Amino acid sequence: MQNQNKNFFLDFQDSKDFLCKMYLTLFFSGLSKKAPGTIGTLLALPFGWAIAYFIAPSTLFLLALLVSVIAVKIIDNYEKQGLSHDRQEIVIDELAGVWISISMIGHTYVGLLLSFILFRIFDIWKPSIIGRIDRNTKGGLGVMGDDLLAGFFAGLVGSILLKILLQFSVLEPFLNLSF
Repeated sequence: MQNQNKNFFLDFQDSKDFLCKMYLTLFFSGLSKKAPGTIGTLLALPFGWAIAYFIAPSTLFLLALLVSVIAVKIIDNYEKQGLSHDRQEIVIDELAGVWISISMIGHTYVGLLLSFILFRIFDIWKPSIIGRIDRNTKGGLGVMGDDLLAGFFAGLVGSILLKILLQFSVLEPFLNLSF
């Protein structure tokens, strides 16, 4: 069983262990003393924007799934070694969730803002199936699954909100502003 008192994510056995921990903590942003999930989400936004803008939103969606599959494997391995479930330092799930949302809503200023706000709301609130996944699913799938669903529901709600807002033609120029 791992000693939970020392910081597991700053104790490296080798370079592979360092890379895995850097991956799960999103370049160690998850080690922030205050709001690591929010910090991880903020760090994920520019990467998500760049991929959606320069490549395609569909690529961002698929990368979020790929990131999740890799994270599930790493998390499962660490939990088998005794790491407690869903440690707050793990913020790669926030990256995957907000990327799902951005891929659905879009990479405009308003799209990024809605993705951030709605994802954080769903991730913290954990309504319905999101909360059930969080409470009942163990291992890496449990860590990643609730955030992927939070990202999906944030994307769905954000897309609906954008469609409603676009009905007001006065707001249209602001809704389509992009970087």
